[in-house]
Amino acid sequence: MDYYMCLMCGYIYDPEIGDPTQSIALGTSFENVPEDWVCPLCYVDKTEFERVDGI
Repeated sequence: MDYYMCLMCGYIYDPEIGDPTQSIALGTSFENVPEDWVCPLCYVDKTEFERVDGI
């Protein structure tokens, strides 16, 4: 699975963890995260994330 980083604050979305603060289940790929999801740290939307390698 791919990791995605918030371009505003550096938060890393890890699909193995999901986002329990917004009821995103463990194992949810970034592509399957709802479009209205926001960064749990700085609250920007999903479009402000970029795929990263080597985490």
